Amino acid sequence: MPTTNLSKPTSFDRTLASARSTMMFSEVVRLAVDSFRASKTRFLLTMLGMVIGSASIILVATLGSTGKQYALDQLTSMGPNKIELQYGGGTVSGPDNTTTPDYMTLDDLNTVVDQVPGIVASSPMLEFHDNVSVGGGITKQTTLLGVSPQYRIVRNLVVVSGRFFDDQDEMAHEKVAVMVQPLAEELYGSARAAVGKTISIKGIPFAIIGVFREAFNTYDLSEISSHTMLVPYPVLRYFTGTNSLKEIFFTMRNASMVVPASNRILAIIRSRHYAGSVYSAQTLTDLLTTMAKIADMLTIVLTLGAGITLIVSGVGIMNSMLANVQSRIKEIGIRKALGATSREIRLQFLTEAVFLSLSGGIIGTILGLAIPLTLGLLSPFKIPVSPWSAVAALSTSVLVGVLFGTLPANRAARLDPVQTLKYE
Repeated sequence: MPTTNLSKPTSFDRTLASARSTMMFSEVVRLAVDSFRASKTRFLLTMLGMVIGSASIILVATLGSTGKQYALDQLTSMGPNKIELQYGGGTVSGPDNTTTPDYMTLDDLNTVVDQVPGIVASSPMLEFHDNVSVGGGITKQTTLLGVSPQYRIVRNLVVVSGRFFDDQDEMAHEKVAVMVQPLAEELYGSARAAVGKTISIKGIPFAIIGVFREAFNTYDLSEISSHTMLVPYPVLRYFTGTNSLKEIFFTMRNASMVVPASNRILAIIRSRHYAGSVYSAQTLTDLLTTMAKIADMLTIVLTLGAGITLIVSGVGIMNSMLANVQSRIKEIGIRKALGATSREIRLQFLTEAVFLSLSGGIIGTILGLAIPLTLGLLSPFKIPVSPWSAVAALSTSVLVGVLFGTLPANRAARLDPVQTLKYE
């Protein structure tokens, strides 16, 4: 049987066969890379906006996370496990038709400590305002707080000079005081100079044994102001003439116990007082949750603001791709004449746009991650870097490429092959 010699297909035959068949995606990608190499300068300048935009998204998200962490750390330093029990109103009627506030008492505090497990520190608080004599005929309006030695633990106070009064001072009813740092600096020039000085309260001398400050500056929004002195609770009770308490402080062993313990404490206090009296348990849990939500919302808003840069970059990509289509009309006509479909032409130019935006996004993501990571390594500050910010930056880059590359791709796909072959 005679054999027929088939000639070996030429390069033109292979190209023609490829053009008449559906293009593989790898071929589309290769064409996009070739297009990038042919106009490197123009594409690099267009890509610059994507680099800046992607890096901005990561840096803004990192700054937001860092600010959130700093704010939460500062709030937590006030005492993350603290419960502040407050009297909010209510009176007790006496036999002579008189009414008195239904304040809490030291017995309430002791009952709570006995019945609620997990309490590691507690303190009553009496408040007394008076002009204190500091010597030399000088008097100063101050706020005196009568507290227990455990108040330092509950409020997470920092003793900057001297010492805090202890259980022995409290039991012996020692006339000692601990002064807040701003007041010590105002009266004596420094915290160290204040220790050992004597002040007079209602004619009774008190020795200043220490100077303290709050771990977190509450800007006079707490019970501690810039003119506060702390004295043992039994001593201040002599000046107030009462054992009634407006506030009681507790510290739990860990943060998970705060919410159930606060509910239990409120139940105990309410059971020991009249039904119409109002008491509340303030914790940092709600405040921390609210602060975290606010910080997250601000981060989202700032990140969206940084995303505007990507939109501007997308407009640049669209203009660049439109110019690219205009300069390659002849090529598009030849490819269509060889059998390339409109879908393949559209996919090619859309791939080029996505390749352009994604390349800028990858470079910008690397820069955006490198800056905070480098600062974290070279400085003592802890800078949290969220991997989700990188995912958001890359996803946005692809989305921008698709959105702003669609118009040039559609325009290229709609070109008439006859007219494009005549184009000069």
